Amino acid sequence: MKHFNSFRLKTIAALIEFFRYTRNLVDEGNGKFNLMILCWGEGHGSAIHDHADAHCFMKILQGSLSEVRFEWPENESEDGLREISRTPLPLNEVCYINDSLGLHRVENSSHTEPAVSLHLYCPPFSSCSMFDQRTGHRSRCQVTFWSKFGEKTQYDIKPQHENN
Repeated sequence: MKHFNSFRLKTIAALIEFFRYTRNLVDEGNGKFNLMILCWGEGHGSAIHDHADAHCFMKILQGSLSEVRFEWPENESEDGLREISRTPLPLNEVCYINDSLGLHRVENSSHTEPAVSLHLYCPPFSSCSMFDQRTGHRSRCQVTFWSKFGEKTQYDIKPQHENN
């Protein structure tokens, strides 16, 4: 893991003071895994999502988070997604999820403390599904990184034009 060292870790973790929720790629593992640091601003959380048939290991490096798991929807309905567990993740806690265990959302419920977590995804993936909690509606999304190997990622944002 040539890109992962304490200087880079401290540099990436410092970003939480300026940017709320960031996904930061630390190592690509020769295409076998992605190692990422996620920074969570106060009150921020992920969308409900799957893991594209990958394994996800997570360790809390700073602050605390909580994981909310949901059953997979059988179809879109007015009942929405059913929550099956809510687990606090304090400092140094480790957790694991894959698609056979359900969907999840990770959240920083603190209104005063940011959090930082380390994630290992094996195999890596470039897209996953997000879900609407109220309806179970599934949307495909590309995964992006705020930084790669300690360098900010540049994106070309192209405006979408409506057909009139």
